[in-house]
Amino acid sequence: MSGKRIGLRWRVALAFTVAFTLMMCALGFTLFTAFEEMEDTLVERLMNDEVNFMIERLRENPRLATPANPHLKAYLIRTPADGHSLPDYLRRLGIGQHEVYEGGNEIHVAVRDVSGGRLYVAYDVSLFQKREQQFLVLLGLSLFAVIGVSLTLGYWLSGVLVKQITTLAETVDRLRPGELRQPLAQPGQEAEVTQLARAFDNYQARLDELLRREQEFTANASHELRTPLTAIRTSCELLAADNGLSVKSAQRVASIAKAARRMSTEIEALLLLAREQATDENQTEAVREIVDDALEPYRAELRERNLGIKLDIAPDAVLTLNTRALQLVLSNLLRNAIQYTPQGHIGVRYRDGTLEISDTGTGIVADKLEQVFERYYRGNGASPGGMGLGLSIVKRICDQFGWRVSAASTVNQGSIFTLNFFDKNDNSTK
Repeated sequence: MSGKRIGLRWRVALAFTVAFTLMMCALGFTLFTAFEEMEDTLVERLMNDEVNFMIERLRENPRLATPANPHLKAYLIRTPADGHSLPDYLRRLGIGQHEVYEGGNEIHVAVRDVSGGRLYVAYDVSLFQKREQQFLVLLGLSLFAVIGVSLTLGYWLSGVLVKQITTLAETVDRLRPGELRQPLAQPGQEAEVTQLARAFDNYQARLDELLRREQEFTANASHELRTPLTAIRTSCELLAADNGLSVKSAQRVASIAKAARRMSTEIEALLLLAREQATDENQTEAVREIVDDALEPYRAELRERNLGIKLDIAPDAVLTLNTRALQLVLSNLLRNAIQYTPQGHIGVRYRDGTLEISDTGTGIVADKLEQVFERYYRGNGASPGGMGLGLSIVKRICDQFGWRVSAASTVNQGSIFTLNFFDKNDNSTK
């Protein structure tokens, strides 16, 4: 999971598991410590009782034989000869309680002086040690069981806890600006979730109001500007038809008409972007006709600059989408290609839902490719009249309609802008 943060649900589950594991470790440590203390107390008491019992019996019967069993052994040393029967690990022990190790086993020894000799009582606690190991194994298995159960329970419980948050997140993800919707804050939500939902509701309301104002302003501005632009273009057409116009004046009129056409295209793009509902206005049209319509305003400029146009589009290729939006995209891409191509040709190619606009122009350096779709970015060689908005408008239209645009380029060889159309927002390709 490197480089990826753990989700809230897993973090809650892990915190739950860690808490239970720590509790289990603390409980296990307490039980184990208590078990050892009980063992020591029991062995010490058993040794004292056994020694006292044997001393009492020896007082009653001095010739009583010392008992022996696999875990408890007693030695009564009355004479130096009796000392030969005493094991080596007991010979160096003095009066009192001792813990020694023999053959890997822990042995508790009590040494007492009695009338007529010295008494050694040795108790092998290997049985207790075996039970202690079994207890440790049981604690370990219990710990693993607790980890598994707490992780499962924690994951389920965290799912219950974050369900309202995930549901809210899914609802927010489906929201679209301007759409009618139910408030996110609903009865039955937890207090914290309700607070979060109300914050989203308030933010969405502000966003809707901001979008409404932007759409109204853009639509009004576009509408108000189209009337004088129409008058300018009409006047330019009338002046261009006047045979008495000088060559210099005719060039100025053509420049004004070109600027008016470009401004009309920009206004159409702004109006289209302001109308979110335009994403549903789909038409089925031949790709060649769409490209021809987008090329029409630039054919005169292509002839003037002696630039060729190469079309590689099958006659039966059609697209089902918002054709006006595509014409605006193509218009900006074609204008950009013409602007940066001093000589050579412009190419348009369509294959299987992919449209390519290529040129043989100046190209774009590799480290600038990611910036070409940013607002106000202008490459080297841009015309003085450009503002660097064309490709940013292209990107925004493509994002709005669910298309993908990309650029590839080689310096001094040309650029290729690729449009990929795919199924999104009910758009389809054929």
